[in-house]
Parts: sequence; C-alpha cells; structure tokens
Amino acid sequence: MTSPDPSLTVPALRARARAIFDAGVAAADPGRAVARWLARGELDPPGPGGSQIVIAFGKAALGMADAARAVLGPVETLVVTNYENAAGQTAAEGMTVMAAGHPVPDANGAAAAEAILQRLARAGAADRVLALVSGGGSALLPAPAGTISLADKAEVNRLLLASGAEIEEMNLVRQNLSRLKGGGFLRQAAPAPVTALILSDVVGDDLRVIASGPTVAPLGGPEAARRALVARGLWDALPETVRRHLSGTAPVPPATPAARNILVGSNALSVAAMVAAGARAHHRPLVGDVGAAAEEVVAAALALPPGAALAFGGETTVTIRGTGRGGRNQELALRVALSAAARGLSGDWAFLAGGTDGRDGPTEAAGGLVDPGTPARIAAAGLDGAALLADNDSNRALAVAGDLLVTGATGTNVADLAVLVRGTA
Repeated sequence: MTSPDPSLTVPALRARARAIFDAGVAAADPGRAVARWLARGELDPPGPGGSQIVIAFGKAALGMADAARAVLGPVETLVVTNYENAAGQTAAEGMTVMAAGHPVPDANGAAAAEAILQRLARAGAADRVLALVSGGGSALLPAPAGTISLADKAEVNRLLLASGAEIEEMNLVRQNLSRLKGGGFLRQAAPAPVTALILSDVVGDDLRVIASGPTVAPLGGPEAARRALVARGLWDALPETVRRHLSGTAPVPPATPAARNILVGSNALSVAAMVAAGARAHHRPLVGDVGAAAEEVVAAALALPPGAALAFGGETTVTIRGTGRGGRNQELALRVALSAAARGLSGDWAFLAGGTDGRDGPTEAAGGLVDPGTPARIAAAGLDGAALLADNDSNRALAVAGDLLVTGATGTNVADLAVLVRGTA
C-alpha cells in the first residue's frame, strides 16, 4: 500500500496558501521600495542654507523613514505610525516617532498632526521636504478644519466605516474636514518644495485617495462630500459642526505648489509577486461588497484546475448590521467557507484572505485561512456559522475553527491579498 501524497493534504494546502500570501507581503517591503528610488539619486538637494526634512506617516512610516535615513544620513525626521508598528521601536538620532490610533483617530493623532503642521509652517524656500506616505495616514493624522472637534471627526469616521462606504467616498469626506488632507500638506509646506514617495494601499493607485491625498489635489469639494453623505443616508446623523462646515460655499483650495509624487509600491506589485510564487492572477481585483466578492471567489474556485493556485488583490467593504467583531478579510474568508460548502466545491482546498498590514478591523487578526472543514469545526464548537456571519462576528467563528490568520504588524500596507489553492484530487 502506497503512502498518501503529502501535497494533497489540507495542512499542506494551507501552508502553500500562507507561503504565497507571505510572498506578496514581502514584495511590499516599504524600506526596499524607498531605498530603490533614493538610490537613483534624483532627490533634489536643499538650497543654500536650507535643510532636508523627512516626514513619514502611515502604517509603513517607520520602514520608509529608516530606509531614507540610511541613504540621506541623520536628517531631521518626524514619523507618525500606528501603535502596533511603533511598539518597542527606539528613535534614532534626529528622529521623532509618534504613535496614534487607527482606524479611529485619537488625541495622539491630533497631537502628531499638529507637530507636522508646526514643522511645515517653519519650512522655507531653501528647505526640501521628503514626504513618505503610506496607507493609514488619513486616520493617523486628524487635523480638524474650522470648528470641528476630534470627537466629531471620530464620529464621522465611525459612521462611514459602518455604512460600507467605498474608500474613495470616505477620503472625499475626510479631505473636506481636514487641514492636511486633499493637498493640505502642500499648502502648509509652501514655499518649501515637496517630494512624496507613496506606498499605495488602494486598488487602482489613485494618489488622491492614498492617506486622503495630502500631497495631491483633492477628490472634490464640500458639495461633493455632502452629496456622498446624503446618498449613504448619513447626513442627519452627522455632528452639527460637520454639517455646518460642509454646507459652506468655500471653493476647493488649490494644492499648490505642486508636489513631485512617486509611487514606489502597490497592491498590483504584490499580486505579481504572488504569481511569481506559483499562483495565477485573478482577472480583476476583489472590490465592493464582501458578499459579492465571496461568491466571485467560489465561482473562480469551481473553475480552477486541480493543483492550481489563484491570487487576488483588492479591498472589499462590509456593511455592519450586527454587534460582533471582525473585519473585511475575516468576513470574506468565512463567507467563502460557507458558500463553498453550499455550492458543492469538491475536493480539498484552502483559502486565505488577509490585510497586508497585519490587522483586519479592530481585532488581533490579519484575516482568515479556511478549508472544507471550517463549517464543521464551527458547528462542533456549538455555534452557527451563518448566524455569526449575520451578526458580523466572523472573528469568533474563525477563532473557534482555528482559522484566524495572525501575522502581527508587518510594517507595510498595500491593501488586501487573498489566495485560493486547490488540491490535486
């Protein structure tokens, strides 16, 4: 009697899915991306008597700042990142590291935004500002405009997240409530020229959307933001200060002087790395409603040949209707597991969905890694997977199944990646 091929086992399929995902995350290494560009020697030096100023913000800020200083030397550097990535870090000479809340803005983020505003206000024409921008920078740097308070901005952010709003809609609103977003960084830095190296966490790499576009022209003005909020049914729930601010007639301020914006990393590049690690690329990103995305994954799985792997990039949205804990990647993984069982996906397989930053929603997990046994493991724990899904409690469902993907903070952020692996029998 011959021994079974270990490559056919579910544990092996799960390991392969994780290896392909890890290849995608590694390709988004922020330090390597910054170092590659700076090595080209195209950064303009300061003018006579001027200084090089580095301001890094976002989930990948530390890695990007360290790489920049390795090339530029111990220049003045201000870094703002999330608590997980800042934990245990020791600031080098001339570097200030500030940690703040994400995805919900907090008082530390407001203090960090003020620190950036004050430094930019002192910049002169001979100075040169290098902005290192990565995903998460929007929530990390709340700089409320007008009479809007931090609590007001946090409430707007909470309402947008719960509504299932697309990232473009969220950033349109955020830009109109901020002194830094939508080109505000440039206006504060003037007359100092700005070069921005950008790590994209959005599908399509629209620079106006990444970190709410601090170094580019805004997505639109107050009227466009107001229309988006009305369409989502959120207008009446907004704080009065926000409604009053967005009801004004002020024109969209120009994003001047123009910045030199360079994209150094993206979701598409990570998907390409997953392909190099042995997967095929899905024909389009997974975006929009998480339920529709899950059905798209299962349909692709039904058509995938035995032994093949399929790589996905993208970023879905979840409409919160329950009181449970989770995130878009955990919910996507759970939905795929339940739908695959319902639609009769045969043979062994594994599916992983994860955030490249290592965190999915307000949980300890980056996402989920499921297989044909996931529904049965949830049931064996005395729970109903469909009921947990209806309560947006994907975290609990995957936890009892042993299917949470926990990577810890990765130091990068290029949206979400997913991979499906089919067994050969």
